[in-house]
Order: sequence, then C-alpha cells, then structure tokens
Amino acid sequence: MDIPILYEDGEALVIDKPGGLPIERPRAGGASLEDHLDNLKLGFQRPPMPVHRLDTDTSGCLLLARNPKALARFARAFEERAVDKRYLGVLAGMPRSSEGTIELALSKISSAEKGWRMILAKKGKPAITHWRLVAESDGRALIEFTPETGRTHQIRVHAASGIGVPLLGDPVYGEARGARRTLLHAAGLILHRTGKTPIAAAAPLPADFAALGFGDVPG
Repeated sequence: MDIPILYEDGEALVIDKPGGLPIERPRAGGASLEDHLDNLKLGFQRPPMPVHRLDTDTSGCLLLARNPKALARFARAFEERAVDKRYLGVLAGMPRSSEGTIELALSKISSAEKGWRMILAKKGKPAITHWRLVAESDGRALIEFTPETGRTHQIRVHAASGIGVPLLGDPVYGEARGARRTLLHAAGLILHRTGKTPIAAAAPLPADFAALGFGDVPG
C-alpha cells in the first residue's frame, strides 16, 4: 500500500491515511500503519510517530513527528487547540439546516452487548463542532466539520445526535450500510508553530466519496 505524503520538513510529515487502515495494530492482528513507518523514515534514523488519532475508517491528514521533541511540541499544540482541523463527511440523509454549531458533552461507556462507545452526557467532556453544508447528491449531504475540540468519535456523535443524521456507513452511531466504511475524511490540517511557518496540508477526497457524486468538491 502506497501512503501519500502531503507535507514534509525536518520535524514533521503529514500523510494521507487510507480509510480502513488502523494506526495501531489490532489485537486480532492484521495490517496497520505501523507496517509502513519504516518506509516513511525517508533518510532519518527514527521512524516517524503519529501525533494524534484518526479512527480506522477515517481517511486523510495524519500528522507524524520525526523526533521525540517535535512529538511533545505537536501533542501540546493539539491539547492547547493550536491546530486547525477540517473534515468532510457524507451524511446518510439531508440536514434540516445548512450550518450550525454543536455543543454536546461526551462520555465513554461500555457494555457487553455493544462494546465501548461515546454518549451524550451533561457531566462529560465538553465538545464543540462547527459544520456547514457543502454539497448534496442523491439525497445525501457532504458536510464540512471544523471541530474546536478533539474528543473520541466527536464528529460521528455530533452528526448523529446534533445534526440528527448519522454519517453514512457508521455502524455504531448509524447503520452499517450504504458504504464500506464510515465516510469521514480529514481534509485539512494546520498546526501553528512559534518562529516557524505553520505545518499545512490538504488531502483530496478519496474514491468512495467521488463514487457518491462528491468527486468535484475540493479536499
């Protein structure tokens, strides 16, 4: 599997992670991003290290640090919300409005029947997502999400419970039909650095978005 590189400098790489590729090796075994890190050394002694997380199904911009000091600085930037993130997702239907802001706190729960998942909870961690309608095709909506926070499954839960329409193919917060994966794509990332130019990358929409009629929308 070829992993496209969207940005490169002496301390960072941004790759276009394929949808369906987990970052860490699954407990049951199988392919993961770890299999490709040595090939992403690109002349450096150490393999790069993922700074943040993307769900297995989510494609697009993933920041990797090329040394431990950069990893610590970049991780702190995410914690301090000094990173601009832009996602594109396909909803399983059409929203009632064309834009909005969702502020719904999230908490993690687990059960024997459904496994672990995130739920709305007043005493949960604050989560804020801005969204707007970008395009529509065949009764489905392409939505741009710009989250202020980075909670686990934030966009997926906010789509289903905040907008009222889940992401297409989401087996946890919607239905596992209409797509082979949850159709969420990390389309853009900008990390601001003191005294240096920002790390900036954009990932084009993948083929499964294009197959649904969203191929002409910029990534």
